[in-house]
Amino acid sequence: MNKLDYNPVEHPKTATDKAFRIGLYLKGLDGLLEALGGILLLLITPDEINRWAARLTQGELSEDPHDFIANHILKTAHGLSGTSLTFGAAYLLSHGIVKLVLVVEVLRNHLWAYVALITVTSLFVVYQVYRISYKFSVGLIALTIFDLIIIYLTGKEYSCRRQPTNAE
Repeated sequence: MNKLDYNPVEHPKTATDKAFRIGLYLKGLDGLLEALGGILLLLITPDEINRWAARLTQGELSEDPHDFIANHILKTAHGLSGTSLTFGAAYLLSHGIVKLVLVVEVLRNHLWAYVALITVTSLFVVYQVYRISYKFSVGLIALTIFDLIIIYLTGKEYSCRRQPTNAE
């Protein structure tokens, strides 16, 4: 079997191949959820978001009016306007669609997609580090670490696939 015919996503041989496959599926799921979130933001009004946030947090706030997470949800919901919803929708849709396309193309074994996935994910990491420096977020740190692992695994897999085999 030629190295270009072997797809580690379909037939993982090593722990690295398995981690790469799992990482790709998680990245694809992340892209799908972002795209769906973007679509939802286009369909939902700020008033509806405020009502959902109030329903979601009312039980917790009745027990503890100072609950950090519940108050943060309400504050964020109240801060959303038509313009910020449109920006959020465009942001989520564009990120989600780009991630989905690149993951699908890597799964289809296109070498250009490996480079594109590394490049795009690296740009996301740069932006995420900027956001972390601006406002600390455990979730964003976790996402950044995950993205760095994806970059490493994709780079490693791309390097393996680019090396000529003895049969060539």
